[in-house]
Amino acid sequence: QVQLVESGGGLVQAGGSLRLSCAVSGIISSIDIMGWYRQFPGKQRELVASITTTGSTNYADWLKGRFTISRDNAKNTVYLQMNSLKPEDTAVYYCHARRLVSLTKFDYWGQGTQVTVSS
Repeated sequence: QVQLVESGGGLVQAGGSLRLSCAVSGIISSIDIMGWYRQFPGKQRELVASITTTGSTNYADWLKGRFTISRDNAKNTVYLQMNSLKPEDTAVYYCHARRLVSLTKFDYWGQGTQVTVSS
């Protein structure tokens, strides 16, 4: 199994910054991709950004360069640096990890961390 523990959410004013962290533990050797999703009330989770084991990144089109995903393999931690935050970024942010075992995908989620941006 894989355990994901997020931290770093909170309340920030518009234009401010936050850095989310996701500590990964458990069977991490077969994780091929990790990412951050967010969820608005009553909506499905949407991808914010992802990063592969080789460091390739993918971002949602609406980000326009405001967020940066990174990983520290030595610390088994994935980060999401969020700059120029807007009130519409207010959501619960979830860390995600995917294991690939013999072509079967296993998805794991963190408990979520609330990000609130005030205007």
